[in-house]
Amino acid sequence: MNRKKQILEILKERGEITVKSLSKIFNVSEMTIYRDVRQLEKEGEIKRKHGSIVLNLEGNEDGKVVKRCPICEKPITRSHPYKLTVENTKTIEACCDHCGLLLHKKYEDQEVSALTYDFITENPVSVLEAYFVVGSDAKPCCSPSVIPFSDRSMAEKFVKGFGGKLLNFVEAYNEIINRSSLNIQSCCAPEQNVSFNLGKLKKD
Repeated sequence: MNRKKQILEILKERGEITVKSLSKIFNVSEMTIYRDVRQLEKEGEIKRKHGSIVLNLEGNEDGKVVKRCPICEKPITRSHPYKLTVENTKTIEACCDHCGLLLHKKYEDQEVSALTYDFITENPVSVLEAYFVVGSDAKPCCSPSVIPFSDRSMAEKFVKGFGGKLLNFVEAYNEIINRSSLNIQSCCAPEQNVSFNLGKLKKD
């Protein structure tokens, strides 16, 4: 039985467990467990809840409205997706931080604020205060992957284990826009190469 199946069996028995506990059970790093967790979450098998993981018992009911990403049109499965608020009136969600960054291109002439969620803790963090790992081997959703952290040291550890570039928000935005404009290993392609105007983004 592979590790992901074992994790599901443990959840059936215990109902809820932390990543830290799973890393001790399997004698692997927490980052390795997070990779399994993200895959299971993407498959709809589990949900994250206040630092723990639980089985997803909701299922996929016929006729259920499924939110889709406005950039790539994939279903939004994250419990806390990337959020862009436009003019303090409209909030738009993206399936991942890759598409979240591309959302800024669509609303570059409007006043916006944006919120993402730490990859490890799932705590909210303003994108201006986040650290982004771009282009790592971990690909939870769209490519190149963009994975957010609120703690720089955790982001640096992630880079050591999975590669990628550690960037601030503006650097990450430009990296994704440039790659997408040139169609380099990207699943989404905006119309042209631009630089982001930091003054148009407010902290949450």
